[in-house]
Amino acid sequence: MGPAPDPGRQAGEPLAWTEDTGLPDKPGPSDIGPGPLPEVAFEAGGTAEDAKRTSLFRLTLATFLENKLAIAGLGMLVFLVLFSFVGPHLYVTDQKTLNPAFSNYGPSAGHLLGTDGEGFDVLGRLMVAGQSSIEIGVAAGLCAAVFGTLYGAVSAVAGGLVDAVMMRIVDALYSLPTLFLLILLSAIFSPNLPLMIVVLSFIAWLGPARLVRGEALTLRTREYVQAVRVAGGTQVRIVLRHIVPNAIGTIMVNTSFLIADAILALASLSFLGLGLPDTVPTWGGMLSNGVTVIYDGYWWQLYPAGVAIVLTVVAFNFIGDALRDSLDVRLQRR
Repeated sequence: MGPAPDPGRQAGEPLAWTEDTGLPDKPGPSDIGPGPLPEVAFEAGGTAEDAKRTSLFRLTLATFLENKLAIAGLGMLVFLVLFSFVGPHLYVTDQKTLNPAFSNYGPSAGHLLGTDGEGFDVLGRLMVAGQSSIEIGVAAGLCAAVFGTLYGAVSAVAGGLVDAVMMRIVDALYSLPTLFLLILLSAIFSPNLPLMIVVLSFIAWLGPARLVRGEALTLRTREYVQAVRVAGGTQVRIVLRHIVPNAIGTIMVNTSFLIADAILALASLSFLGLGLPDTVPTWGGMLSNGVTVIYDGYWWQLYPAGVAIVLTVVAFNFIGDALRDSLDVRLQRR
């Protein structure tokens, strides 16, 4: 048991401990006056907290790098990015001028993957098409993740009637066939790169909204969130400083899958002729053109684009699975 406080202490005076304890003077709970508690008491900080975060980051990174599929996914993704954005500067081809005289040429030293029906070099077109496919997929996935995260977090923190209305909107949109919505929006609006990002994001944000809402319903009952409420913290602060950062693991994993789904959705629309114009090549558009001539033996116009789509989607799925495993404390190394 600790030393007894000074019996002569007046009410409201700081609690003084005897010198033989070696402990500094420290106020007791009764010395804290009425009113809201200082918010700084609930903010994370200090060297011990920083060291804990650094240790957790290192453990997560080590667990991620131990996953062989994660390394394979990263390798494929880096290769595809370099292939699409650096390759055209090394393997220079003309992807704007039609050249029917060289149409449907097979693979050769001059055209490593042959030419298509319009005389374009297939390998060069594959590189250029990868730029638009990856850009739209990544942008649509990130936009959907950001909007869906904020929507779900706000819905959970607000609660009550606001939560009910917001989630009924999500349920109503979820009940509509995804491909039907994509085709409808693509047919209504003139397709271009920014619009295609908006269309794909409009469909994809529903998933992260429901996922983050479920996570936020648990997080909003935690002690540190309740402490911020008592300290007078606003709803915006709770969402941006406490709910979203503590759900970042779930958000990161879901974002990797959203990007893969967006690339597949873009390929599907392009295959149906509802994607970007022919002046902007995409892997889906190349796939659609290759199907029409596959029975003529022009296999090089179909398979390269299909392989590129599959590799990109598999790479993001491998990375997403590895992130899920590395961010789950139950699966991390002890």
